[in-house]
Amino acid sequence: MPQPDQLTIGVVGPCGAGKSTLVKGLAQHGYIARHIAQEHSYVGMMWKRMVNPDILVYLDVSFPVSTRRRNLDWVLADFTEQLRRLKEAREHADILINTDELTPGVILEIVLTEINKLGV
Repeated sequence: MPQPDQLTIGVVGPCGAGKSTLVKGLAQHGYIARHIAQEHSYVGMMWKRMVNPDILVYLDVSFPVSTRRRNLDWVLADFTEQLRRLKEAREHADILINTDELTPGVILEIVLTEINKLGV
């Protein structure tokens, strides 16, 4: 199995899903992790073009939780557009987690466990 510093992990998801926090946590465990701002791009495969990660993590979040976490002043249509832009990344994700009810520490532990299961 490759060492953590030999893997590139891409992290995508809507605003407020916990991407930046997860990237920091993975880095503390020696992983090369990249927050890919796919939710802001019209290029469906941007995650692959920019990073081409060994493992793609999709963090999901509901509109109400996203809005609360980031104190966002947006409407459901804005959130729905982000989900549309993330569609291809979600379909190609190796790990998919809904973060609504989870703490950052639990999310990190789930991802670390799933990485080990993948045996990449």
